[in-house]
Amino acid sequence: MRSTSDDEEQLRLHVPEPSGRPGCPTDFSYLRVSKAGAVPRPPVEVAPVDTGELSHQLIRVLDEDGRALGPWAPDLSDAQLLRGLRTMLKTRVFDARMLIAQRQKKLSFYMQSLGEEAIACAHGLALRAGDMCFPTYRQQGLLIARDDVPLVELICQLLSNERDPLKGRQLPVMYSYKRAGFFTISGNLATQFVQAVGWAMASAIKGDSKIASAWIGDGATAESDFHTALTFAHVYRAPVILNVVNNQWAISTFQAIAGGEGTSFAARGVGCGIASLRVDGNDFLAVYAASQWAAERARRNLGPTLIEWVSYRAGPHSTSDDPSKYRPADDWTRFPLGDPIARLKQHLMLRELWSEAQQQALQAELEAEVVAAMKEAERFGSLADGHIPSIASMFEDVYEQMPPHLQAQLRQAQRYGGRP
Repeated sequence: MRSTSDDEEQLRLHVPEPSGRPGCPTDFSYLRVSKAGAVPRPPVEVAPVDTGELSHQLIRVLDEDGRALGPWAPDLSDAQLLRGLRTMLKTRVFDARMLIAQRQKKLSFYMQSLGEEAIACAHGLALRAGDMCFPTYRQQGLLIARDDVPLVELICQLLSNERDPLKGRQLPVMYSYKRAGFFTISGNLATQFVQAVGWAMASAIKGDSKIASAWIGDGATAESDFHTALTFAHVYRAPVILNVVNNQWAISTFQAIAGGEGTSFAARGVGCGIASLRVDGNDFLAVYAASQWAAERARRNLGPTLIEWVSYRAGPHSTSDDPSKYRPADDWTRFPLGDPIARLKQHLMLRELWSEAQQQALQAELEAEVVAAMKEAERFGSLADGHIPSIASMFEDVYEQMPPHLQAQLRQAQRYGGRP
């Protein structure tokens, strides 16, 4: 065995460090931000191997002045643009109100999408009815973008009250809406990726026209399910969009720990034979355009697309988290991709479709709408007053015919206080 000589350098283990710690400003130079309009838009039928550069560049449409530039600028009507702004602002207002309700102990737990609203809202508007999303817990914009999901229903789920459509069987924010193409959220990381690929394969086997859209965070790309999903999606050319939301932090762990240092998460898709894009997730127009491109690719049997959405988690991971313990307090104000709502608002004002007065009026209107929905939901109880689903409800929707031993347990529960 050859021994190490004195003049040879010893091996060292590299442990990635975040670009900023509490009390220190963050250096965002690691992001590799392309100029707005500079990244080419390939044809939908491009070979996956030819998207290699797109997985490292950053697709952007809106520049610093609010102008829409380049080949990725989507052809959206004024009404679609205004709907996009409304949906994003409604999502932010909803999040802010639910955070207050959690602090008031009306619900046990909440997770905001602050700073990431464009990703879910624009993506949801680019999909069709019947498509199925397999989301994580920060894509409430997918539901708020729809007209058939009342805010009252969402709030009842958060309050775990008597009208909770999931009967208290899920953690707050883990919604489930089959009719809205929103698959039940799982708290186990990365499971939704393999589920979405399987659903998309089934759609193809049936000869259907519906596609799947899977969601994952940057940290969860380190899970084995992520890599399994990529393999199956590539091999069977599953009609699925594989979304990686890189908001820089997985709870308190910087994205470099999951492999984002020196490369991109989108590059993993190219290595697996999947067309891949890296997109400015705070640019509503870029998100819509990339989502539409990937959806068309899936519907034309051209295979899956992996999209890395570059954004920033402006708030805590959840109401149980204190980000001041592990990152600088002013990160959000320094983030070079800005605020998605402010950027689309600036674009609309530049086109003389919007004004500051209209923005303030919309803010007040949406706040009133959310407050009214909250009051309506609280009529059916909240965590604070104990009006929760009955014990009896835990026996329902399990078996088509309740077996005798559960019938006996149900009767026993009712004798000791469980409501029928």
